[in-house]
Amino acid sequence: MRYIGMPLARREDRDLVTGRAPRVADLELPGTLELAFTRAPVPHARIRGVDVAAALKEDGVAGAWSAAGLPYLAAREVPGRQGGPPWPLLATGRVRHPGEALAVVAADTRAHAEDGAEAVRLDLEPLPFTLAPGQPAADRGGAGRLPAAPGAAAGTSGPPRLFEDRDNVVVDATFGAPADDVFATAPVVVEAAYREQLLLPTSLEPRAVLVDPGRDGRLTVWVSHQAQHRLRTALATALGLDQDRVRVIVPATGGAFGAKSQTYPEYLVAALLAVHLRRPVRWCEDRAEAMLAGPRGRGQAQRVRLAADEDGTFLAYELLVEAGIGAYPHIGSFVPMMTGAMSTGAYRTPRVHTRVRCVLTNTAPTTSYRGAGRPEAAYALERTVDRLARRLGMDPAELRRRNLIRPDQFPYRTPTGRTYDSGDYAAALAKALAAVGYDELRAEQARRRADGGPPLGVGIATYVERSGGPPDSDEFGSVEACPDGGFIARVGSTSTGQGHFTAFAQVVASVLDVEVNRVRVVEGDTGEVPYGYATFGSRSMQVGGAALWRAAEALVAAARRRCAGLLGVGEEEVAYAAGRLVVGGTAPGALQCDTEHVPEPPAAPEPPRTPAATAPGAEASGVAAGPLPGLPIGELVARTGPLRADEIAAPPQAFPYGTHVAVVEVDPDLGTVHVRRLVAVDDYGVVVNPMIVDGQGYGSIAQGLGQALYEQAVIGGDGLPYASTLLDYLLPTSADMPPITLLETATPNPNTPLGAKGAGEAGCIGIPPAIVNAVCDALDLDHIDMPLTPAAVWSALHPE
Repeated sequence: MRYIGMPLARREDRDLVTGRAPRVADLELPGTLELAFTRAPVPHARIRGVDVAAALKEDGVAGAWSAAGLPYLAAREVPGRQGGPPWPLLATGRVRHPGEALAVVAADTRAHAEDGAEAVRLDLEPLPFTLAPGQPAADRGGAGRLPAAPGAAAGTSGPPRLFEDRDNVVVDATFGAPADDVFATAPVVVEAAYREQLLLPTSLEPRAVLVDPGRDGRLTVWVSHQAQHRLRTALATALGLDQDRVRVIVPATGGAFGAKSQTYPEYLVAALLAVHLRRPVRWCEDRAEAMLAGPRGRGQAQRVRLAADEDGTFLAYELLVEAGIGAYPHIGSFVPMMTGAMSTGAYRTPRVHTRVRCVLTNTAPTTSYRGAGRPEAAYALERTVDRLARRLGMDPAELRRRNLIRPDQFPYRTPTGRTYDSGDYAAALAKALAAVGYDELRAEQARRRADGGPPLGVGIATYVERSGGPPDSDEFGSVEACPDGGFIARVGSTSTGQGHFTAFAQVVASVLDVEVNRVRVVEGDTGEVPYGYATFGSRSMQVGGAALWRAAEALVAAARRRCAGLLGVGEEEVAYAAGRLVVGGTAPGALQCDTEHVPEPPAAPEPPRTPAATAPGAEASGVAAGPLPGLPIGELVARTGPLRADEIAAPPQAFPYGTHVAVVEVDPDLGTVHVRRLVAVDDYGVVVNPMIVDGQGYGSIAQGLGQALYEQAVIGGDGLPYASTLLDYLLPTSADMPPITLLETATPNPNTPLGAKGAGEAGCIGIPPAIVNAVCDALDLDHIDMPLTPAAVWSALHPE
């Protein structure tokens, strides 16, 4: 049976939406202590004292500690970038960002723990602070500007150092080679400056962890996370334990978007306290904590140059990035590297040079957030292509068409060192323009400009993204045949809402040629899955799916060998079809197997243990294969013992691509933007479940819309975030979603047996530049910085 390409309903959704699938906060362990953290109320300060005495007197409090109160905490740090400054578990010596944890309180309830945390007395000496790189001290922000850096007083030589022994610049990297000679002689050069505002990765469920020390000294950790094996390694290292003494389980997770793929101080504090107190310990981040101290996404200042001939042929492109990565260079110092690597986009620009500087700031650390470096690259390039089109008086669609990489140029090596695997970029552009009615829209726009009416704008963004995770990263896949006729698929990926339990089952069932309900998927548990890399960067199906595909093929090969040995025939005489092993036939469904001579063993082995972490509602059906002749593979297992195949796949990175088009109307008197329509044409290679992929498309478009029009993690002049609740941070809702058309082209990934490329982040990459291009097109403006709030649009139309 072939399930590739079938829009099967997600088998996990019933339990997720009814609440039967437990999350970390739902789990109940007797004697669990709840944690709350006392967090810094300033962006930068010297710590003079942290007094927990009053906290210990609060009702229900079992303990309260600062770094000084638990010396073994102060001696440890969060695993992170090698050579970077340390990230302490509790602030030691200095506070470096608002909300940094100074003390932790354990109590019988969260409310009592919060009362204790509020009772901790802090003695802090404020220090000058810096909030954004590359910003003059006197610049206090405003429409279209970067957040201010008031801590760097006027007349000083630069922003204050966060660490006395090192500069604030922790990464200075280049991609490609400088092209100053081209810019000096090119007929046309456009230059621009952009800002990628800080965003809050606002998943439905904030971060959460529950740690049980166990009576035998083995740690069991339930956590809302994307990389359970990586977290296991970090916890084992911090606690000085062998990895096999730490089990990490990811229950149902309410979203992640990349921000839950890291190890955070709170996780390590919870684990260390659980061991110290010999009791289960839980921390569940509330929304106020997340908005004050949780990880941020994006946050770049960009300067660009694009050189071209008079006919619009690109000659050179330069992108200079200053990325404010927060107080500690965790994963935030890696994300901008992807901006540099992907700065070439979909164009055959011969000379490309990108320089990326990652700078420490007195803000919460940045992390990977849906798209993670690729939206920033696409935005800078696609905004600049539109500006070049305005300079040349050329249609922006035609300018793109002239410069797109051609199908006959794949595989294409970019000047920044990436090898694009496959594609037909012009076909995606043409399909998007046809779907939106591009020529008719341009005619309508011309009529409005001549006769009056609300300004109409059309914005285009082509993009190429990178999927699969870091180069050469791998993933584990395993398929086991069970005596009852079912199959268990184990994979190192972890679902945080993507539909893994359905889509992975479709892959395995397709290879095994069995009903999909005979495949049960197990993931998110280091006790059941021996190895895994992670789920981020649109890698689950591309890499994890490839591992499962190969494991299923290996299982069939192993079953044929075993059956041949059992029957005393050559392996080449045994075929496999529809879950059965057959001998001597020639056609699937009509093959014969003489089972009369199969010897009966003395006793069948016990069936394999039911895994602890399974897909909600995804129990094996036990349905036998149809009335086909032959030896069912389940019977083979019952007669001969367990049968399982493990594989690790490490395909190269893939490069999904597409074209997004936005149609907008703008009210110039109010500055309001009405998105009339969005068209997205994406190429993900082979799509396993179109319904799931469309769901990912809608979700990523919503987040791209949020960045373009609504979202911004604003920081005040005092260095503190403005937003403390979702009343202060505007997110798009279903009421804000415009009509959306999702279309696809399909160029299979040549580097995996399945042919899939990553899906799920495209809307965050293509939608923001498409919308900004459309608004600037409507108003005949060069640029407005995101988010395009009514105030920002009105101010751009009415400059002082």
